[in-house]
Amino acid sequence: MTAALDGRRFYRLRTPEPITAVSVRVDPERPDPYPVYLAVGAGRRRMYLTPDEAWALWRCLSEAVASLGNPPDHIRTDIRPARR
Repeated sequence: MTAALDGRRFYRLRTPEPITAVSVRVDPERPDPYPVYLAVGAGRRRMYLTPDEAWALWRCLSEAVASLGNPPDHIRTDIRPARR
């Protein structure tokens, strides 16, 4: 992490055809143990995660997706957090 998070931050990236938005909100000031919120698309694919769950998901996804081959060009971009 490059900077301390103070307040809510949003991260978003869209896939190419079919266009699907992937969004993550990090809110370290939430009163419950789920500061990470993940949303994929406009459907029901949404979940709240603890920091440990988010790291475990990151690690599993990283290994699984790496087994599919080289990353596509659309993810070779900087994703800057927004405060919204």
